[in-house]
Amino acid sequence: MELAIILTMLLIVMALGVTKLTAQEVNVPFKRKQNLFTPTERQFISLLETSVGHEFRILCRVRLSDVLSPSGSDKKGKVATAKAQTKQLDFILCEKESMRPVAAIDLVNSAEKYKTQRDWFVAGALESAHIAHIRIKVKAGYTPKEIRACIENKLVEYRQMTEKKPLVKTSTRPTRPLRSSRTNGPQAA
Repeated sequence: MELAIILTMLLIVMALGVTKLTAQEVNVPFKRKQNLFTPTERQFISLLETSVGHEFRILCRVRLSDVLSPSGSDKKGKVATAKAQTKQLDFILCEKESMRPVAAIDLVNSAEKYKTQRDWFVAGALESAHIAHIRIKVKAGYTPKEIRACIENKLVEYRQMTEKKPLVKTSTRPTRPLRSSRTNGPQAA
């Protein structure tokens, strides 16, 4: 009987401890950030909107695992997914209607040592999924025209895939004779 009372008391103490811990987690104070983007990112996103915003939707700070999923479900796929969850892309260009990812843009800021080394995992993953990976060095004075040219250089494969193809395949030979094979009566010699 005494054992049952001791176990009940121990259970009550544990329940009180758990409720006290969860109450502390809920009451964590938060404050709103003053700026969602760094000044460099804000300038660059306005350049992107000016240069390609009419054609693409621009998403910011997207995890690689939100854009890609492994083709297999084996152990390698799980490891790749875990690694992709730790990687972040600065900007994603998506088709306006379908929101299909077309290109990933990473800013390279050598002054802050931000993404100065190419991440071969990210580059390889994007290449295997046929998503262009564009790395642009942070520099003052870019024009929208320069940014558009830089992006267009990497979108060659995308442009070829989305090129309008004829509905009916045309043959290379003419469908009617170019000139008549008949003669118009006897020829004068």
